[in-house]
Amino acid sequence: MKARFITPVVTAFDNNYNLDIEANHRIWDFVIEGGIDGIILMGSTGEFFAMTMEQKKELIVEAVKHIDHRVPLIVGTGCMRQDDTIELTKFAKDKGADGVIIVPPYYFSLSVSSVEEYFDAIADAVDTNIYIYNYPERTGYDLTPELMLRLRRKHDNIVGCKDTVVDFAHTRRLIDTILPEFTDFEIYSGYDDNFAHNVLSGGSGVIGGLTNVAPEVGSGWVKAFHENDIEKISFYQKQMDILAQLFEFGIPFVPLVKKAMVLRGISMEDVVTPPLEKPSKDHILRIKEILRRVNILSE
Repeated sequence: MKARFITPVVTAFDNNYNLDIEANHRIWDFVIEGGIDGIILMGSTGEFFAMTMEQKKELIVEAVKHIDHRVPLIVGTGCMRQDDTIELTKFAKDKGADGVIIVPPYYFSLSVSSVEEYFDAIADAVDTNIYIYNYPERTGYDLTPELMLRLRRKHDNIVGCKDTVVDFAHTRRLIDTILPEFTDFEIYSGYDDNFAHNVLSGGSGVIGGLTNVAPEVGSGWVKAFHENDIEKISFYQKQMDILAQLFEFGIPFVPLVKKAMVLRGISMEDVVTPPLEKPSKDHILRIKEILRRVNILSE
């Protein structure tokens, strides 16, 4: 059983919404030292949607240099324009990233054939590992198991996916559809508390934002699975269930994660890009209670 917990890291900004390079270094070090199995740069939790192309390229260069292959680095390169996605994907590969994760264009709901052509064009144009990011709640349409299987059959560089759906039945169908033919295809859940269900069903684990706050919970859970330690598997499930309450208030949850990191004691500003809002006083009290329950609140 090969299980992984990968962190889609937040992006630290200063009060002028410029990249805070030193704070980003501290974030990357924090999750690596916490034992996570890889880093996603500029995923949804990383506010990729609010960054300029120049900021994205600057962050890629810094991440490749600072992370220095201590863990695999996968870069979110999905853009609204296909040409921009290809440009950023080639840039990430050239600078030394280990792969990319690509969310398809959002705003319009797209047909299956148009999405297939989109990923065909990108996979043909670049020479790097590609993970497909399925997030129907944000894109407005679903990437079906049958579509992903067809894409994998055509492109050896499409190596896995992140399935961010509440209903695990969708992820199970991905596993049942793709893995019998491509046993090395990596299928990750997008919600941290689905880790055990994913791995026990044959998936690869989770790419989950809560490990920005508590990487040791994710890495401890992975270790427990590798050691077949049922008591610890149950313990970490309960720990993550508590942390997952951060999903239940605040829209979206990124500002809550950043505030939780600050309350945990990570040296960074909890700046979020407009129009995201900082947590209210009531939200902060709820965040503190969650951190207190998992014993990671910095008093």
